[in-house]
Amino acid sequence: MKIKKSYLAIGAAVLLLGSSVVFSEPGDENDPLVTLSYVNRSIEQVKSYIDTKLGSAGGNTDGVDNSLEVVNVSRGQFLIADAGTEIILRSGNATAVISDLGGLSDVTAGVDIGKDVSIPSNHLLIIPRDDGRGVHCSTDSIFLVRGGYQIK
Repeated sequence: MKIKKSYLAIGAAVLLLGSSVVFSEPGDENDPLVTLSYVNRSIEQVKSYIDTKLGSAGGNTDGVDNSLEVVNVSRGQFLIADAGTEIILRSGNATAVISDLGGLSDVTAGVDIGKDVSIPSNHLLIIPRDDGRGVHCSTDSIFLVRGGYQIK
C-alpha cells in the first residue's frame, strides 16, 4: 500500500511538473529559453524605437528642414549667414566676410578662411557664429545653403 501511495505521489509530481512545462510560453520569465520569433520580434521593436528617436523612420521628424537650398547671388551682393549655416560655392567667385572673432570654417580643407580670401568652389563652409559672417560675390554666383541667411 505504501508503495502504491509513493508511486501515486511521484506520478502526481511528474504530471504537475510536466504540465507547467507544456503550458509555459517560451521566452517568458519562467522559461529562459527563447524562440527565434521572439528574438526577431524584440530586435524589430528596438529598431523601431531607434528609428523613431533618430528620425530616420519616414524622414525628418524634428520639424527642421535639413535640405540644401540653391541660392543665386548677384555680383556685388553679400550672403550673410546665421550660426551653423553651411555654404557651398557651386559657381562664380566670392570672398570671405569675417568678424573680429574669426573667419569661415572650411571643413573640406580643414582651414579657417580669413578676410577677403577667395572661397574655393565645392568646399563645405560652416559659419560658426551669428555675427555677420558670410561671403561677398565678385561675380554672379550660385551657392548651396543649409540654414539661415540674408542677401544684402
